[in-house]
Amino acid sequence: MPSVLGLNFHHDTSAALVVDGRLYAAEEERFSGVKHNHPARNGTLTAPTRALQWCLEAAGLEPQDIDAVWAASMRPNPAAGWWLAEERDELAALLPAPLGEYLRLLSHHTAHVLSGYLLSGHDHAAGLVIDAGGSSLGSDFGPGRERITGYNLRPDHIDRLHQGMPTVVPSPAGPRRVHSSLGHFYRNLARRVIPPGDEPEGSMMALAAYGDPQRYGAQISELIRLGDDGEVRIDHPWGSADSSTPLLLGGRAWTADNVAEQPEHKRADLAAVQEVFAESVVHTARHLQRLTRASTLVFSGGCALNSHLNGQLAADSGFDTLFVAPAPHDAGTAVGAALYGWHYQLGQGLLPVPTDAAWGPRAGALPPTAVPTGYRALTDLGQTLAPTVAALLAEHHIVGWVQGQLEFGPRALGHRSILAHPGHAATRDRLNAIKKRASYRPFAPAVLAEHATEWFMSGGDPFMNRVAHVRRCRADRIAAVTHHDGTARVQSVAADHLGLRELLEQFHERAGLPLLLNTSFNRKGTPILRTAEQAVAATADLGLDALAVGDTLLLADHVSDPRATALRTRWGG
Repeated sequence: MPSVLGLNFHHDTSAALVVDGRLYAAEEERFSGVKHNHPARNGTLTAPTRALQWCLEAAGLEPQDIDAVWAASMRPNPAAGWWLAEERDELAALLPAPLGEYLRLLSHHTAHVLSGYLLSGHDHAAGLVIDAGGSSLGSDFGPGRERITGYNLRPDHIDRLHQGMPTVVPSPAGPRRVHSSLGHFYRNLARRVIPPGDEPEGSMMALAAYGDPQRYGAQISELIRLGDDGEVRIDHPWGSADSSTPLLLGGRAWTADNVAEQPEHKRADLAAVQEVFAESVVHTARHLQRLTRASTLVFSGGCALNSHLNGQLAADSGFDTLFVAPAPHDAGTAVGAALYGWHYQLGQGLLPVPTDAAWGPRAGALPPTAVPTGYRALTDLGQTLAPTVAALLAEHHIVGWVQGQLEFGPRALGHRSILAHPGHAATRDRLNAIKKRASYRPFAPAVLAEHATEWFMSGGDPFMNRVAHVRRCRADRIAAVTHHDGTARVQSVAADHLGLRELLEQFHERAGLPLLLNTSFNRKGTPILRTAEQAVAATADLGLDALAVGDTLLLADHVSDPRATALRTRWGG
């Protein structure tokens, strides 16, 4: 029974295990409770100890049963050759024997792209990875790290054919080479737009819908030069982590330190330079299409979390198909590393194309003593759970939903979700207040896949990774999930989705809508929750109307028992 372990020791620490064609994967943050599970401030990398332990236990394996161990390299050492051995030894020491002895490293960007390509089902594809930074480029490229990398991908080989190159900038000590990053560029601006307390990149993407892209667009465009060969050159220091150097625009000095002093409508105008960022990525993607002549683009890396960018890539990159990795952030490199060892080292066949990312732990049963004050329990609902919850949702109650295995990745896909009726903007406002989010943040719809194009201009994505335009004739019926710019980040729910499919069908039958508002089940600043006990505590803390765990339903005291009306609908009473 072949088995390969993939690990990510960087932020979003994670583990993935492929055994006999089945994938197990978990993020360390879901066990530690620390979002992104950041390494120590001194840069020390950490092992995904509990995620790794869960993968082994779930598969029924011991460390000595593993055939291969792969991890993504991250050390930005400028030397070539020996740095891999040094990093391998450092990481191996963090693992239990004999896993450390088996450990081998591959490039961070290669792990990113394979986390998409080897699950895409496509034979020939171009691959594009863009993030803040990856592995060392070594002496051939000068000091620096992977920033923008393009690939030509086939089942029997991986060709790196495009690499973002350094820029020479003046300094007091003389000219030096700088590897600018589109990932840093976006984060750099986001920290000048979004006050502390909200995640900068996702919040800026949402706020951009309220801004005027023309106000600062031309000036921001001057900071980026696009070359004929797909190259993207960013003026220093705007493509770096430096967010303290003042950016002078519109008579204002924009820094991360004074962001709270800027009026929101002005910050929205700067956020609207999302378009400049997207144009730069599309520019590189078109170059890859010319080089590879592939019909499919696989996109991964931190920038692939930008769902508005992904919608534009799908429309404008020149590729017939866009496949965004199910988990394009750094946690996904563990999946890519495991799949690399499985396919390219052990010669095993590709895994089926997933329509869900439920690769993690189950929540466990809800203890009878876990009912919090102000709630009551309906137990052993069995097949009546879905129609009962659908009845609650049709009455505009907000429901926590904990079913099956935990999702891997940053999006709640219907296993650890908060669900609501998509019809009223007031529901969106209530949820933003519950989750303590900015009022301009949108919520995503989960839609029955076969009905997606009836409501949206494109079919969405099973991993909720791209936006689509809402059909204008339908927008007023789904106001809670329609953003200010008329878009929505659409999750398409396939027929084999075990977490959400039956509930969506029941809600469609009752409310006439084949979609629900779906957002992550967590408190502000914390990871998506993992266990039934955590779900109960969060339900009481957030003040949700109900919680479904397995076949048990907790109802707030102010909510009427929906079973009678649910059963009348189910059996035509």
